[in-house]
Amino acid sequence: MNGDPALSDSFVSAFGFFGDIVFKWVPSVVATISNSISASPGVESAATSTRPLAWPLSASDFPVFLESVSGPETYNSIAQGWYVFVLISLAICLPFIAVSIYCAIRIYFLRRHERKMLEAAQHPVAAKDIPKTQLRWARVLEQAHGTADHGWRLAILEADIMLNELLDMQGLKGETMAEKMKQADRASFNSIDAAWEAHKIRNRIVHDGSAHPLNQREVRRVIGLYEKVFREFGYIS
Repeated sequence: MNGDPALSDSFVSAFGFFGDIVFKWVPSVVATISNSISASPGVESAATSTRPLAWPLSASDFPVFLESVSGPETYNSIAQGWYVFVLISLAICLPFIAVSIYCAIRIYFLRRHERKMLEAAQHPVAAKDIPKTQLRWARVLEQAHGTADHGWRLAILEADIMLNELLDMQGLKGETMAEKMKQADRASFNSIDAAWEAHKIRNRIVHDGSAHPLNQREVRRVIGLYEKVFREFGYIS
């Protein structure tokens, strides 16, 4: 973000207004008062004859003008008062400037937080679970490379659950995994045959139970089928 336009416009207006007060209005008022004190009644000074007192003065013109329309003591008194006025004005303005800067910083961080929330909302929730998915897959591999028959079956069942979640992420709808895979477009799902074969073996394991024989070589082959699908879609790294 490049900043809030309304906030920057407010700063410009505020500093412009303060500049008008300090360098135009206040000098004109002070000069008018000093001239009315130092000038004799009925006599017009040289300064007032050449320039109207209501004319706004620049910062560089003010000291010369003030000195020309007032006496030495009056000029010194007003000059000293002017410096005091400037110091007081700065002292009053500094807290407001600090608050403005703080507000601008807070607005920046709030906008950045909103942007991050928007970016997070635009990504699927499953994308946040990649580290969790990696841990699940590591557990599947650990069981598949083990020596226990029970662990082999759990590895295939867990891999099939992950495949079902992947199908949901791809927007495939259906009551069963078979219905979801029938909707898959082979042009965008190159490993669909591997998914079908692995899922069929999972179904035989569930339906036949211990009657379906398994060996380590077959388990690793089935897990490899699941891995082929997962890697195609970046589900695992």
